Amino acid sequence: MLMYVANYVIYLLSGVLLLGVFFVIYTRTTPFDEIAQVRAGNTAAALTLSGALIGFSLTVASGILHNSALIGFVAWSAGAMLVQLAAYAVCSRLLPGAKEQIEAGNVAMGGLLGAISLTVGAINAACLS
Repeated sequence: MLMYVANYVIYLLSGVLLLGVFFVIYTRTTPFDEIAQVRAGNTAAALTLSGALIGFSLTVASGILHNSALIGFVAWSAGAMLVQLAAYAVCSRLLPGAKEQIEAGNVAMGGLLGAISLTVGAINAACLS
């Protein structure tokens, strides 16, 4: 029983750590300050950031479910992080003015970017199964 509890704690802490690393990298990669925007009440920025976090966490969850070794879980999660960042980079190129729209509080644009991140995360997670 103790081994199961230890594995639970290890995977939980690893998942939270990976989510934290993703958060830091994502918020430093995007061209606007999500935290400042969210603190200012910008719903569009909150939707974009939330979609990215949930999308990434879907792959982290799938990695936990489908990898019996911690190293495999971490490796797949790192790959998922790159995919999520690439998805944002592609979207920002295909949707010119997205930065300005998010900063202006365009909820539709925030919802779209958040939904794209969720979709990419769900597909990415399914690829691990």
